[in-house]
Amino acid sequence: APSLVGQLIDNDNMAASSGQPKRTKPDEETTTMLLNNGVRHPLLGFGTYKVGVIPASAAAGGTISRGAKEIILDALAAGYRCFDCAFFYGNEATVGEALEESKIPREELFLVSKVWTTAIYNGEEAVREQVLGICKSLRTTYLDLCLIHWPVPDGKHVAAYHALETLYEEKVLRSIGVSNYTIEDYEELKKSLKIKPVVNQIEISPWLYRKHTIDYFLAEGVRLQSYRTLRQGKALEDPLIKSIAERMQRTPAQIVGRWCVQHGFAFFPKTQTRSRMEENANIFDFELSAEDLAQLDQLTVPEALTAFRTSYNTGIVRDTPLQGKFDCAARSVTEN
Repeated sequence: APSLVGQLIDNDNMAASSGQPKRTKPDEETTTMLLNNGVRHPLLGFGTYKVGVIPASAAAGGTISRGAKEIILDALAAGYRCFDCAFFYGNEATVGEALEESKIPREELFLVSKVWTTAIYNGEEAVREQVLGICKSLRTTYLDLCLIHWPVPDGKHVAAYHALETLYEEKVLRSIGVSNYTIEDYEELKKSLKIKPVVNQIEISPWLYRKHTIDYFLAEGVRLQSYRTLRQGKALEDPLIKSIAERMQRTPAQIVGRWCVQHGFAFFPKTQTRSRMEENANIFDFELSAEDLAQLDQLTVPEALTAFRTSYNTGIVRDTPLQGKFDCAARSVTEN
């Protein structure tokens, strides 16, 4: 199957009344982001959380109606080449089967994975073993990008990151980064960095747009990957999203996806439905106006920041001996 860029076709004959800018055929500059190590990262990928498997300690929500292998094969057929995986997701072996069965050359894929809190807590050797196990599950000799999934406190995440630095130097990892890091977590990590993270994967959407934190990481040369951008579809009934979608003859999901990549954040939608895979990917042949972007940037409310803090407090100790013992609420954390 051709790549998503190859599937997108020019359509410049837009009705003047539609209010859409002229569509242009996307290229590498508009469909990827350049990382601080020179690697180009696709702005569009396929999320694999709760695809075929719901992890035991996962947050509530999600239903399984199809197997992971079938879904990944559909995503590959739809043109996806970047996959956001994680040890925690419990489905990497099945994802690996699908990738192998597809016969798509490894160099055409961009595989992202994340080291889970159990290994992060247990130290550098545990992290190393988990990364090598991830590679085996995904049936590859290297990962394009590997992240520390959560900044486990008491310095655990710092030691774990050092293990990723070693694996990067050994060329097991093309790039390394972090996930769910606050400014304070990164400042702690910075004190002993040898190799700068290329990305921080955090929840980003018009309803959780933590601009102060985002601007901090961008100033540090660390790009952003977003997750829960579509909020499991729950926020797509928002009146502003719907009005922009109607005016631009797009779907609400495409408007949110375009908001994300137009800001320069990697977008990892997930769905079990082939038609929605294609819908979610069709975001590179139109642009939102500056006015639309500004309006969407203002949808975050204080309650969303409170919910973020609750999720963060849970995540940094989940599945570790620190759970229920470490006073997460006492930590100073920049929420916005």
